[in-house]
Amino acid sequence: MESLKHECGVAMVRLLKPLQYYQRKYGTWMFGLNKLYLMMEKEHNRGQEGAGMACVNLDALPGSEFMFRERAEGSNAIKEIFGNVQKKFRELTPEQLSNVEYAKYNLPFAGELYMGHLRYSTTGKSGLSYVHPFLRRNNWRAKNLCLCGNFNMTNIDEIFDKIIRQGQTPRIYSDSFITLELMGHRLDREVERNYNDAINKGLRNQDITHYIEDNIRVENVLKTTMTDFDGGYVMCGITGSGEMFSMRDPWGIRPAFYYKNDEIVALASERPVLQTTFDLECDDIKELDPGCALIVNRHGNCTVSRILDQKGDCKCSFERIYFSRGSDRDIYKERKKLGEQLTPTILKSVDYDTEHTVFSFIPNTAEVAFYGMLGGFKRYINEKKIEFIRNMDHVPTYEELSKIMHQYVRSEKIAWKDIKLRTFITEGASRNDLASHVYDVTYESLVPFEDNLVIIDDSIVRGTTLKESILKILDRLHPKKIVIVSSSPQIRYPDYYGIDMPSLEEFCVFRATIELLKERGMYHVIDDTYNKCKEEIKKPKDEMVNCVRDIYKPFTVEEINRKIVEVLRPVGMKTPVDIVYQSIEGLHEAIPDHKGDWYFTGIYPTPGGMKLVNQAFIHYVENVYKYEQKF
Repeated sequence: MESLKHECGVAMVRLLKPLQYYQRKYGTWMFGLNKLYLMMEKEHNRGQEGAGMACVNLDALPGSEFMFRERAEGSNAIKEIFGNVQKKFRELTPEQLSNVEYAKYNLPFAGELYMGHLRYSTTGKSGLSYVHPFLRRNNWRAKNLCLCGNFNMTNIDEIFDKIIRQGQTPRIYSDSFITLELMGHRLDREVERNYNDAINKGLRNQDITHYIEDNIRVENVLKTTMTDFDGGYVMCGITGSGEMFSMRDPWGIRPAFYYKNDEIVALASERPVLQTTFDLECDDIKELDPGCALIVNRHGNCTVSRILDQKGDCKCSFERIYFSRGSDRDIYKERKKLGEQLTPTILKSVDYDTEHTVFSFIPNTAEVAFYGMLGGFKRYINEKKIEFIRNMDHVPTYEELSKIMHQYVRSEKIAWKDIKLRTFITEGASRNDLASHVYDVTYESLVPFEDNLVIIDDSIVRGTTLKESILKILDRLHPKKIVIVSSSPQIRYPDYYGIDMPSLEEFCVFRATIELLKERGMYHVIDDTYNKCKEEIKKPKDEMVNCVRDIYKPFTVEEINRKIVEVLRPVGMKTPVDIVYQSIEGLHEAIPDHKGDWYFTGIYPTPGGMKLVNQAFIHYVENVYKYEQKF
């Protein structure tokens, strides 16, 4: 319903054979480049603010480029960066383009290592300089580092201070640039270690270079870089000498999947991307374990190395509900289960009147949960039919059976998403008017004043679209009652690991809870929570707890739901509205292997998350709440 900016997408391809092999077998040396393009297109859902790619040519001669990069901003960035590469090939004859030797020594992006990135900003910073991958240059091939990732660090201030103490002066204060500088510094030390070893062995000139490149241990670089980071990440990199790596955070917050055969090693943020690109079965693909790194060295030897001890089992559940491709085998089943589990609560909301209830969904991500919800109601109605027939004291007539069997679940395509707000419309009243027309409805799709309308979405975050558009447009159908269903639980807390969720005061659940506290004269709860947060952030991070959870304790989920309806109901709306959320227990039953639920419970897996949520409440009280109290 509401567009969230979220985790970025990463894609990596390492060719394990010479380019001639792919030319002979697949008819083109561009096999790796083409596969990278497919992978990035299949991950387009993960980033539409920018895209970038990089390539390393292992056979480039001195004096020629060996590391290539293209970046672009905007929703068409993938098309633009690959189009820019193809432009460089347009003047070539077919013979030149199919000549592998010519390509290797004369053409850009003719290489063995490929890395791609899809960007969604989680910081609000924009501009080409913030588009991944980031590049650190040096005349020593082994010291060149290209880095991209799906990450958001909660302690970048501490990392910045560490870099300053080392004597460095980072040009830009951002987690991406600082990570590049910190990892680049450690890569330099690894090169120097090998240089000293080479000198001690009596090697000279080019033999030293070859020794360094053959003995780089990326594990050393990662173990001395990533120990200090607090956050969710999949960090990917390639070096000028031909090392490739991808490391997952030790809590398992952000996802990474990989595949290896004798031709390629490939990694992506989502499993279906690899399945489709390389025509694989689900079980062919492996998930990278938390705290581990997939490493391919210069010679193509692939290993999975443990870099950090696993610190938790906190795979992000909200990513499964909202962001990841629904074509994944397990995600599809999970989303259907989330919808199906809501059947009893929805039945209660419509007073068990299935005959006069129409079911629908908010396009488009809630569609799979909608199928699960329909499945739950079909089973409910079929059980009622069976029970009714079993309890009959006579053989039913054809008419009686016909009446029974024709009871069914009524579903319609009610909501349609018609337009996308254009960012050049900046004037407030104009934007609000446009927002109210983002969605349209199918008119006369239900019986006015007689049919209930149950409409499901995957999540309700700010509630702005509900208030400004959805409820207004649904009210035009004049249903007897509208039931808004969320397949996820109440979102109460911000994310600090990659999803650009709003600050506390933007959450409709938070706003509704604050209104309940004010309404009941419980101002002391706000004040006490504020004071606890102030004390909490004085503690060492490892000892902090989330004090913001206290504001929700006085109320039941149902009480907060009723207040959310009041907060979001448009002025002048006549139709009664109810809201139904997934339960925390239902979430874990449907998605048992992804226990990261901090958006809903406030239980952050890392100390940095605990610190930031306490700071968020302090910010709310000092900059929003106290200001409102003056007026």
